[in-house]
Amino acid sequence: MLQRVQLNRLKYAAALTLASLLIGLAGFMGIEHFNLADAFYMSVITVSPGGYEQLRPLSEAGRIFTGCYILYNLLVVAYFVSVITTFIFDGELRRLFNMYRTDQEIKRFSGHVIICGFGSNGRKAYQRLLLNSVRVVVIELNEQLLKELTEGRNGADVDGDGVAGGKIFSVLGDATMDPVLEQAGVARASAIIAALPNDSDNMSVALSARALNPRLNIIARASHKVSERKLIAAGANSVVMPDEIGGSQMADLVVRPEVIRFLDMISGLSADKLRLEELSYEQMRQDLRGRSIRELDIRSLTGATVIGLRQQNGALLVSPDANYNLEPGDIILVLGSETQIEAFEVRYRQL
Repeated sequence: MLQRVQLNRLKYAAALTLASLLIGLAGFMGIEHFNLADAFYMSVITVSPGGYEQLRPLSEAGRIFTGCYILYNLLVVAYFVSVITTFIFDGELRRLFNMYRTDQEIKRFSGHVIICGFGSNGRKAYQRLLLNSVRVVVIELNEQLLKELTEGRNGADVDGDGVAGGKIFSVLGDATMDPVLEQAGVARASAIIAALPNDSDNMSVALSARALNPRLNIIARASHKVSERKLIAAGANSVVMPDEIGGSQMADLVVRPEVIRFLDMISGLSADKLRLEELSYEQMRQDLRGRSIRELDIRSLTGATVIGLRQQNGALLVSPDANYNLEPGDIILVLGSETQIEAFEVRYRQL
């Protein structure tokens, strides 16, 4: 918000300067009957600290106007100088230039992910996407949170997950407003995560984003169960309720702790991390397409395991039959360690 205030101050200073010139033109033309060129000249030399010779002696009304005009311009000049000084010595010009440059870069983005809100959920999503080499644009209304994002990526990690380095792409503004979403490139994005703290705001984001990009994958956060149906109706593809998930996980730690520990390994919350990866038929090497799972021999060649398969018709097969032949539109789900998944990517994914 500070940058917006400073930019508004610069606009006010420019507006006051223009108003000063118009007042001078009107006064000298109306009171002293100067033509436009002479009125402009008198306005400039009156404001100028150096000054020049007057064109002719002023009338009493003209002298009174000139005195008031000088006092007014003393205030205008003082305000204008203070604004310019702030921009020069506080680095506002550099920050505004960086914002403009970032906006221009975002205009060239395509297939990126937009995160609305940089609270605890937004941060986790941001870190996970960066770890998976996904280009992200963050929309946040609180400038301090964006400052933490920038400082975290340029130096210490924002949240202790080892994410560091790289260019920050962010938009300062209200994510419920269409112009802000457009500034983040919503029309060209592949997905948007509405992680604002208020459910009604997330509904507004879903409605606006769906209207601006009908093909967009929209994931929305919800605090209340009753909001889930409304968010889906607003255009969200998926709704996540962190509080409900957290409560269920705590209960499961009592009744089935080993299952939760295994899920933690997959989610990266455990020290012994596992990675769950997906590979579509179209992403697979051409010479491997159409083969059966047995013929692909993924486990023997990489150590990773095929745990599921999403068919083109939407059906999900858990532990699919080894004799199943992959068809166009199918997606296989593979589980393994980081090393095993990297070997799987190299051997099976189309480069």
